[in-house]
Amino acid sequence: MTLRTVRFLHTSDWQIGMTRHFLAGEAQARFSAARVDVIGRLGRVAKDQDCDFIVVAGDVFESNQLTAQTVRRALEALRHVPVPVYLLPGNHDPLDAMSVYTSEVFRTEAPDHVHVLDRPGVHEIAPGVEIVAAPWHGKHPGRDLVAEALAELPDGPAPEGTVRVVVGHGAVDQLDPDRRSSASIATAPLVAALEEGRIHYVALGDRHSRTQVADAAIHYSGAPEATSFRESRPGDVLVVEVEPKVAEAESPARVTPHHVGTWSFTDVQREVASAADLDALDSFLSGLPDKDRTIVRYALRGTLTVAQHARLETLLERHRDTLAALYAWSRHHDVAVVSDQEEWSELGLGGFLGTAVEEIRSLAESAAAQQVPAGDDESWRPFVPGRDDDEESARDALALLYRLTRGGAA
Repeated sequence: MTLRTVRFLHTSDWQIGMTRHFLAGEAQARFSAARVDVIGRLGRVAKDQDCDFIVVAGDVFESNQLTAQTVRRALEALRHVPVPVYLLPGNHDPLDAMSVYTSEVFRTEAPDHVHVLDRPGVHEIAPGVEIVAAPWHGKHPGRDLVAEALAELPDGPAPEGTVRVVVGHGAVDQLDPDRRSSASIATAPLVAALEEGRIHYVALGDRHSRTQVADAAIHYSGAPEATSFRESRPGDVLVVEVEPKVAEAESPARVTPHHVGTWSFTDVQREVASAADLDALDSFLSGLPDKDRTIVRYALRGTLTVAQHARLETLLERHRDTLAALYAWSRHHDVAVVSDQEEWSELGLGGFLGTAVEEIRSLAESAAAQQVPAGDDESWRPFVPGRDDDEESARDALALLYRLTRGGAA
């Protein structure tokens, strides 16, 4: 008998409707729109790669409390996907009493080729193709939902010519070794089922980084658009080719990633202690691609003069206008400012301004004198409320005064 090869697209964690506190105004709007726009790119990959269908392994939506407009925009994007799409409810969008999947908007306007995997167990989606689904019906299931779905399968290999794809959501025990969550997905039974030929691929969601787990046929696809700085290899989808397992075959699945993401999160950690360091920072930020879709968190360390610090603030302000977001990683950001009397003498300040500068300089120096040693963490001193607030305020006030007296230039 000729075994049928099945090709499909594995994705997850779209989290449509997601917001981020560090994004404001039109940047937030663009970030939200990107989570819908990526659906079109997924559809094009599915078409170009001759995929039979798409599985979304959980967290299609950020929550069940979304506006009708957000849901409609997602459904409109799905309407143009050229293959069937199977959506698994996850921990962000479980099938609870308020589920987005049972809302009137979704029920009445979802395209016919979009299907919700709303019950655990086997779904025959085409002759010889089965999805073994493990949907979430609440945010805290307290048990291994994938193991429960797997237990519904009969013993022994899948019927000849049948491809079985498990679709689940959550953390696997290999990545949660302390088993802190009773809902962790056990990998050993999945590996055993793959070796036996009961199943042929495990499509997982929840982890936003593309990750292979335990076996070549167990994967997290990762989020198709990046969502945080902690992620590794986000922005991908997986094209999976599966055929029923045959004797001596190493794996029934061949997995190929395709990059579809357009947003990025970038950490910048640098020493700044000279004009050359500021030049290098300016050059780095200038060279970032796709600035309107790039979020930068910076942690700078060093000592600058008031003039140099004023220049730093100016260049950060300039790049903040072009980047999607640019902000300090406060826990790891530590720039001290030394006030050089010569800098202020050159400005020839007197009267009220001269007095103000002297008072602020005294406050900054007093606060800096109370700093504690960095300790054993090699990099960063601890944040101390009050003292650090005074130091930062005085530092910023000096920089602002310097810029203002220079006519805004630095």
